[in-house]
Amino acid sequence: MAAPGSVQKGDDEWRAVLSPEQFRILRQKGTEYAGTGEYVNFDKEGVYGCVGCKAPLYKSTTKFNAGCGWPAFFDGIPGAITRTADPDGRRVEITCATCGGHLGHVFKGEGFATPTDERHCVNSVSLKFTPANPSL
Repeated sequence: MAAPGSVQKGDDEWRAVLSPEQFRILRQKGTEYAGTGEYVNFDKEGVYGCVGCKAPLYKSTTKFNAGCGWPAFFDGIPGAITRTADPDGRRVEITCATCGGHLGHVFKGEGFATPTDERHCVNSVSLKFTPANPSL
């Protein structure tokens, strides 16, 4: 049974609303090439939401430059992100708690000077940015 407020769609429904690249990453757990994403070197104020279901995931105040080639955040909006250990136990996958879309992976203990010592390494393709002040 789906969680309250969750978005459940079949592959054909997702293909109808996502680009082929968005589908490959969000629904098939793909990864975009490092350094190619729209939000890698992006620093405007606002909220990053799931491109699939529009659920808010990250505030711009938690984004930092990790130099990894993907947008990096040290924390998500409470309840917005689900963590699942990869079968090999080497990484922890992060997905949108609302629609299950693949976002990337979270890494802990890398020594970044952030409040959580975490790096949410997120595919830009998985995100849609909404500016804090749309008139600017």
